[in-house]
Amino acid sequence: MGARRKGRILAFQSLFSHDMTGTPVEDLLDFPWLDETRRSNLKNESLEFAGLIVRGTLEKIEQVDTCIKKHLEHWDFSRLNKVDLAILRISVYCLLFQTDIPATVTIDEAIDIAKEYGTDDSYRFVNGVMDGIRKNL
Repeated sequence: MGARRKGRILAFQSLFSHDMTGTPVEDLLDFPWLDETRRSNLKNESLEFAGLIVRGTLEKIEQVDTCIKKHLEHWDFSRLNKVDLAILRISVYCLLFQTDIPATVTIDEAIDIAKEYGTDDSYRFVNGVMDGIRKNL
């Protein structure tokens, strides 16, 4: 698994934690759930990339959430699964503000994370929302 994929997973986990507990950003960026073994296996690139995504997403959360809301069909934003929401947030941030990363890469990464951490149907849902956003960019 590449350094950026690991960074995206850390960012997803951080946003999920923030959403569930309200953990302050600086505490999130310490990645307190990582034990010494896991932390030592991560490259600095993964940690830095995760930090960039987490900070950026939380700084632009209103724009990110507005974009997600515009592309939900028959779903109430407040009832979204928290795992799916965290995946969507980091991915929409990347689509909107990390334009050096191809949209297809961002969407593929979101789908893969949803398959690994979400429900059986999460990846379909995430793909639908992300594809709708991509088409409107």
